[in-house]
Amino acid sequence: MRSLGGTSVNVNSNADDLWRRYQQDPSVDNKNELVMHYVYLVKSIVYRMMPNYEGYTNFDDLLSCGVLGLIDAINKYDIKRDVKFEYYASMRIKGEIIDHMRKQDWAPSSLRRKIQAITDAYGEMETALSRAPTDEEVAEHLNMDVDKLQGILGKSHMFNVLYFEQMLTEDDYTIGHMLKDKDDTPEEKLEKKELKEILGEAIESLPEKERLVITLYYYEELTLKEIASVLGVSESRASQIHSKVMLKLRSKMQTFYA
Repeated sequence: MRSLGGTSVNVNSNADDLWRRYQQDPSVDNKNELVMHYVYLVKSIVYRMMPNYEGYTNFDDLLSCGVLGLIDAINKYDIKRDVKFEYYASMRIKGEIIDHMRKQDWAPSSLRRKIQAITDAYGEMETALSRAPTDEEVAEHLNMDVDKLQGILGKSHMFNVLYFEQMLTEDDYTIGHMLKDKDDTPEEKLEKKELKEILGEAIESLPEKERLVITLYYYEELTLKEIASVLGVSESRASQIHSKVMLKLRSKMQTFYA
């Protein structure tokens, strides 16, 4: 059972039977049965990618995009490959949502510049201080109030999620786990290995609370609302913490891809 917004969903009921029937008869009805069985994946991903308190985009639009990604995954999934459908479908669903969000161009250029300035500041100050800078130190470095800095961090949640999900989806990476790389070239395997090491070191260097947020968000796949409950903070504060971590990791990735 999995909880989605307070609703319990049984995800293990009859998936094998549904796939067997669909393989024998790939009819619209059998495909729809699979879609209905796995629609919880779409809801789970949308709940995690979209902050409920901010409302950057229409929730139903994201659900519709996610369902299109799920249908595409069902159409293209090769059951003989050693990749779980849930993982494969999640990549397709995220890709469809990311494409939709990119087309919305919801983040104005002024916000993008501020996000990049904060990203650069975290990288520069960590190098200078040999440790992660505090919000207060970054705010002082940028000559802005801490409240304003945290406000930008809150607004940057979707921007950061899109940045990482797009990068990781396109490159077949995830922070929590990665596709098996048996078909990769030696160069691609080396790049994946280096990226894993950089991400691992960056995550390990985070303060305990920030490391917990990453664990809960990417490994346990909790929503920001659920993470806020665990931390005993507001959902907006949980989003700020997540965004700050993403900016730090983004700075590391920019160095890696430079």
